[in-house]
Amino acid sequence: MKRYEDPLASVDVTLFTIQDGRLSLLLATRKNKDEPYFGAPALPGGVIHTDEDEDAQDAARRVVRTKLGFDPPYLEQLYTFSGRLRDPRRWSLSVAYYSLVPEQVLEQTSIEGLEFVPADSIPALPFDHNAIAEMAIRRLRSKSTYSSLLTFLLPAQFTIPELHAVYEQVTGSATNIAAFRKKVLDEDMIEATGERRKGGQHRAPDLYRRKGAGLQELKRTI
Repeated sequence: MKRYEDPLASVDVTLFTIQDGRLSLLLATRKNKDEPYFGAPALPGGVIHTDEDEDAQDAARRVVRTKLGFDPPYLEQLYTFSGRLRDPRRWSLSVAYYSLVPEQVLEQTSIEGLEFVPADSIPALPFDHNAIAEMAIRRLRSKSTYSSLLTFLLPAQFTIPELHAVYEQVTGSATNIAAFRKKVLDEDMIEATGERRKGGQHRAPDLYRRKGAGLQELKRTI
């Protein structure tokens, strides 16, 4: 039987949050001295474990759990990057994913070597991680206009002004908050919790939550 050379198969995760009011990307310091680009910041990733991972998404979830310390609330496959020159070790492919996580979840991890950079000023990264990040940002910005995707960047309960601020930050567009409120409520993508945000100087705003556990696609763009 003819034997074929196995490519190096891995997963990489572009993980986004809102930090200091800006869309930010998480980078992890490469800690394995036996692998290329030791000590460099890069997208969290790892080789697929064929004896452990059921599929590529299972591998991506394992990478987030082991390297970042939590289960990703939202994880979606982005694209497969491959080629002879993308990894100095050998011909390789990476199934790339993107993930959205509220900042409050990230504050709970104690793993060292993590840093956030603004999504609009990502430094030079190893492998083809810049190309992966750029595609993920385009996907995020596009999908945010016709789905409930951005609710995964917020805590379990949030106000409409908080959701509106995240929408403007991610999409880069200025929108009228009254029109925004009407659209998200008409689309039935969020629901009132019956509670209000406390602690401010003005009238406490109503709190909302994502309707349903999963992603909801909208009938119209926001």
